[in-house]
Amino acid sequence: QVQLVESGGDLVQPGGSLRLSCAASGSIFSMYVLGWARQAPGKQRELVATINSSGRTNYADSVKGRFTISRDNAKNTVYLQMNSLRPEDTAVYYCNAINGPRNYWGQGTQVTVSS
Repeated sequence: QVQLVESGGDLVQPGGSLRLSCAASGSIFSMYVLGWARQAPGKQRELVATINSSGRTNYADSVKGRFTISRDNAKNTVYLQMNSLRPEDTAVYYCNAINGPRNYWGQGTQVTVSS
């Protein structure tokens, strides 16, 4: 069992930056594929970034070049650095951990981009 707790969501102006954190407890964190997804009101949840156990990353086209995912296995934490934020980035951001059939989600943290 893995518990995920996100933090770092806030209200930020367009063009600004935020760093989200997701602290994990339980299981073997380093073996998991970790990701961040977001869900805006009235829209489906969208996976925006993933990082595997080897550190390989993938990004949705909508965030490529602006967002960076990273992990610190010693701290059982995954991060999402978000730069050049746009109003369309407004959403609840969720942390995700996958290892084979095991798939866990955090409770989410709100990011609002508005002037």
